[in-house]
Amino acid sequence: MRFIRSLKSSPVMVLYGKGELLAGAVLAAFGGFVIYEAHSLPYTSESGPGPGFFPLWIGIGIVVCSLAMLYGYFSRTDRNSEETAMVSRVELARALGAWLAFVATIILLPLIGFGLSLGLLTAFLILVLDRRSPWLAIGVALGLALGFHLVFPVALGVSLPRGPWGF
Repeated sequence: MRFIRSLKSSPVMVLYGKGELLAGAVLAAFGGFVIYEAHSLPYTSESGPGPGFFPLWIGIGIVVCSLAMLYGYFSRTDRNSEETAMVSRVELARALGAWLAFVATIILLPLIGFGLSLGLLTAFLILVLDRRSPWLAIGVALGLALGFHLVFPVALGVSLPRGPWGF
């Protein structure tokens, strides 16, 4: 991967594809578990898809994606190449930052509401991780919050968590 070589930071660790193999195996097992559990739910109901319909197909999708990941791992000939295996400090920090932002959003959701927590998450991802302009971050954050509000509470009548400010 050429973009890894182009990063100017020093490498933190060298992975030789074991993470991809482990992730594929864990995802395949998880997908199998989802499929197994979905079989105990009715696939159809009187009015259409039943409670087991979506879990079954989500589990099948997880298994298919994990098998594609495992196929990619086993078909690659340059598994031990340092060029394809280096993980830089920048990449590691960005991945950790994204995960921490999602965790913070989940924690803030009941406290400040769905719209504001989604807006803050979006702004953080665009500003800090993608390094785009503040105007773009504000516009996308407001657009997403407004779009979710229009789709769920207005169009579908589904309530989203509200903060102390009523949104």
